[in-house]
Amino acid sequence: MDKPGSTTQLVVASKAGDNEAFGVLLEQYRGFLLMLAHRYLSERLRRRIDPSDIVQLTFLEAKRDLSSFRGESPAEFAGWLRGILKNNVATAVTRHVTTQKRSLKREIEGDKPIKGDSAGGGWIAQLPGSTTSPSGVAIRGEATFALLEALHQLPETQAEAIRLRYMEGLSLAEIVERMGKSDTAVAGLLKRGLQKMRTILDADMSPWL
Repeated sequence: MDKPGSTTQLVVASKAGDNEAFGVLLEQYRGFLLMLAHRYLSERLRRRIDPSDIVQLTFLEAKRDLSSFRGESPAEFAGWLRGILKNNVATAVTRHVTTQKRSLKREIEGDKPIKGDSAGGGWIAQLPGSTTSPSGVAIRGEATFALLEALHQLPETQAEAIRLRYMEGLSLAEIVERMGKSDTAVAGLLKRGLQKMRTILDADMSPWL
């Protein structure tokens, strides 16, 4: 049986109409969606499209369309949210880029970076506990941008496993539940992801590596 308040139980309760549980559930996936939105948008596009706005729209649409979600597990819920997010990114890109009369390239020099995103790590600052946890402290300053770019070079599943473990501080069992993978699979994702990041990052900038 799942422990009280587990992600699986939150999924079940949300489908049963518990709005409070659904709010808690969505917050558990905010960091995941911010990471994806940042990954899907180029640096130039992020100057015009705020990843946090895309995530908020995804939350609103998820609430509206929850009855269409047919899954039961956290992994299925994550996949459902990812699909909504991808559609919203595509719509935003079309609206803000391809339909614009002026060239994005011509405007980019004059645009100011989105507040909080000047170092390329705005989404990191919005993660749960990112400013108070040990791992949050470790990624401040110059390490923030390096970590962001390194995560983007990893396969999505490796990046998510590392984010859950070292940014949100989840246990291996909690990551297993959230990602819908076995203990061995998650351990492998963490191991391979960290090995890859060690080849990308300066160890002195990332104390947790």
